[in-house]
Amino acid sequence: MVISLRPDFFCPNEACGDYGKRGSGNIVVYDTYGKYRRKLLKCRTCNARFSERHSTFFFGLHTKETKIKEVIFYLLEGMSFREAADASDLDKDTVQRIWKRFLLYCEESMDSLLKEFNIKLEDLIQLLYRRIPRRAR
Repeated sequence: MVISLRPDFFCPNEACGDYGKRGSGNIVVYDTYGKYRRKLLKCRTCNARFSERHSTFFFGLHTKETKIKEVIFYLLEGMSFREAADASDLDKDTVQRIWKRFLLYCEESMDSLLKEFNIKLEDLIQLLYRRIPRRAR
């Protein structure tokens, strides 16, 4: 079974000629696996196989994505770890693990964006502050 995919997937194999290139048409669905029938993807260039969750925030977490998003929203609303765990019917340690992963992912994303656009964090904050209408502040 080989199905072409949307263009946001890329080959994570650094030795591949299409490494990191999105939308080049080299990534196809090879199979499905696991309890939630996740897609196993394959790069046609180097024949590497990897999960659809590879290189994403959700990789390595065994909780459903909807539940993970629910936990993050609870925590962003100001709930404690215990309250978020009770509300989402998860263990408190799982909620803490999700939150740590979320913070790390945000930090890495922000760092790479700042480096890519060559801006300092202070300059970005000033820019955003100027863009917010005075009524919303």
